[in-house]
Amino acid sequence: MTEEPLHIDLEKERKEILNAFRGLLRTHKDRSKEDTRMIRKAFDVAVEAHKEMRRKSGEPYIYHPIAVARICAEEMGLGTTAIVCALLHDTVEDTHITLDDVEDLFGEKFRRIIDGLTKIPEVFDETASIQAENFRKMVLTISDDVRVVLIKLADRLHNMRTLSSMRHDKQIKIASETKFLYAPLAHRLGLYSIKSELEDLALSYTEPDIYKDIEAKLKSTKDVRNRFIRKFTQPIRDALINEGYKAEIKVRTKSVSSIWRKMKTKGIPFEEVYDVFAIRIIIDTPQENEKADCWRIYSIVTDFYQPSPDRLRDWISTPRANGYESLHTTVMSPTGKWVEVQIRSLRMDEIAEKGLAAHYRYKESNAKESKESKFDRWISEIRDLLENPDLNALEFIDEFKLNLFADEIYIFTPRGDLRVLPTGATILDFAYDIHTDIGDKCIGAKVNNRLVPLSYQLQSGDQVEIITSTKQKPNEEWIRFVITARAKQKIKSSLNEERKNIAQDGKEILERKLKQMNVRFSSENLSVIEKYYKLPSTTELYFRIAKGKIDLKKIREIENVAGILKLEKRPSSRTKSPDLIGKVDSKQDTILIGDDYKNIDYILASCCNPIPGDSVFGFVTINEGIKIHRNSCPNAEHMLSKMAYRCIKATWKNAELKESIAGITVYGIDRLGIVNRLTEIISNQHNVNMKSISFETEDGIFEGNMKVLVYDTEHLEQLMRKFEQVEGVQRVVRRSFE
Repeated sequence: MTEEPLHIDLEKERKEILNAFRGLLRTHKDRSKEDTRMIRKAFDVAVEAHKEMRRKSGEPYIYHPIAVARICAEEMGLGTTAIVCALLHDTVEDTHITLDDVEDLFGEKFRRIIDGLTKIPEVFDETASIQAENFRKMVLTISDDVRVVLIKLADRLHNMRTLSSMRHDKQIKIASETKFLYAPLAHRLGLYSIKSELEDLALSYTEPDIYKDIEAKLKSTKDVRNRFIRKFTQPIRDALINEGYKAEIKVRTKSVSSIWRKMKTKGIPFEEVYDVFAIRIIIDTPQENEKADCWRIYSIVTDFYQPSPDRLRDWISTPRANGYESLHTTVMSPTGKWVEVQIRSLRMDEIAEKGLAAHYRYKESNAKESKESKFDRWISEIRDLLENPDLNALEFIDEFKLNLFADEIYIFTPRGDLRVLPTGATILDFAYDIHTDIGDKCIGAKVNNRLVPLSYQLQSGDQVEIITSTKQKPNEEWIRFVITARAKQKIKSSLNEERKNIAQDGKEILERKLKQMNVRFSSENLSVIEKYYKLPSTTELYFRIAKGKIDLKKIREIENVAGILKLEKRPSSRTKSPDLIGKVDSKQDTILIGDDYKNIDYILASCCNPIPGDSVFGFVTINEGIKIHRNSCPNAEHMLSKMAYRCIKATWKNAELKESIAGITVYGIDRLGIVNRLTEIISNQHNVNMKSISFETEDGIFEGNMKVLVYDTEHLEQLMRKFEQVEGVQRVVRRSFE
């Protein structure tokens, strides 16, 4: 917006504004008197609110909301509510008008839509993107009223059509944003013409030389193309007339941006892009006859031209998620040129041109259609994303974009129900598409009666039976196996919940440790520990402690680096057996386990089987001296909380390099040769001796228990990591045994 220029004929402008408004009314012919009154009222409010405002081009600002309203009516086929909201869409953001004013004048429905269209003024934290937050807010209303997004697309389209008056840096920013978010969104909503125009306009600013070059080549080849099209379509026209069909044949020329995209992906010049245009045959036929008539016309076309059998697309039997229906085929012309032919009814063509607005108008008039549409399911997925509290705005944009692009594949359940997924979807995507619980418990699947792993990519027409296990739960590697936003969000949500539970365990471990050290468990001390380990949060500290990634034996060293840890005011209540006082290191109050300390009366506890490298403590027994337990021992919590006075710190020192027994449990999908693979790793690759091994299988899931002889925890972890790399293995855990 700019200040009002000098020497302007205000009366002439007023007449031009009224003419623009009348032009808007002419595009909305089916309006009632009440509709006209409502639109006129919105126009008057908008004119008054924007009367002192001008655009960068110098023209009155009111031209913009009129143009947006006209796009909604003329190019999208939207009705009175959308037109009113389009006229008012900038009033709350840029003028004295408030949302309360909108509600008082027009009603609560209009307030809700205008609110969705109003940018977010607050400043977010430094990691947030204001533009991402604005986009998220707009999409938040999509499940309540899709008109919010449609009006926003009309707003963006008019801004792009008038972008030339902006500064160059602004042009690049707005064009890039349009290409990244708004064009894919228009595509998803079935607004193909608007999507193509947005992409072309964006390309004209971001890659002006490329745009001009392709545009010039399209113009220079136009006459040759038109002669070819007339010759190609003539026999089809004649046959349609002879068969009595009322049909129209159109030609759709590929957009500049679409041609450029194909040139880039295929690595070819303009001259080798064969599908620069497509033939569109549109028939006027009752809805009940549409499918049969489209296939009859397909038969007519293929009587003249040989079809490519692998390039037939039937979106009449299975429409796209945005409502798009059409029958596509590619045929060979007499000159050896491939030509795409699209066959559809008038109703289908209106949906293809005007997207969801037309789709839902027909849907509302068809009382028989009661099943949830694929678009409704998509809206449900978007709602799931929006309700995820762990997803910031930028992450939301990334996940949302996954739902925008989608060449689709069609998958069948064992009962024959059809599910639509994006190309590249895996078993896990399919499982989460059915239900979150099925996804969380999925261990594999049978595809066309063949057992496949979680990462298997599905193909159109596959019949899939998901295999689940109550023992299964998501792990971080699953994120690599999925491509749908729904699956990613559900896995992340489950992992975050698991992480919180693990962190709670870590908190209790740290609390006990500090209590043993007579150190206060306080936010001040936790801050010192976080600083020492360079961690972003207390939760991360707890999590790493629980996972054994932080060695709490070194906690005393923290004082020398990060600052003093505050002690408890009360004295330590722990006492030790007099017979053992001489056998522990008096300076550190720690029992040392190792080759040099064989005179100390200790044994390794059989309940948790500690080995060198484990975090351990000593427990003073009545008759058996000191027993060494792992900190993660099943009995540790009871001993440390109920009998802390009998617990002694312990650490390994100069431990002799000798073998110790450790237990491992392996879970996975039962597959041929997996036991041989695991035993091969034990004996051949790591030179580990095996004490015992047993496997049990139930419902296609195996559980393998083994005792092995290892030197220390590092040796054991190397072995377990090797197990995890075996195909079919889902989880490897260390276990205790008696």
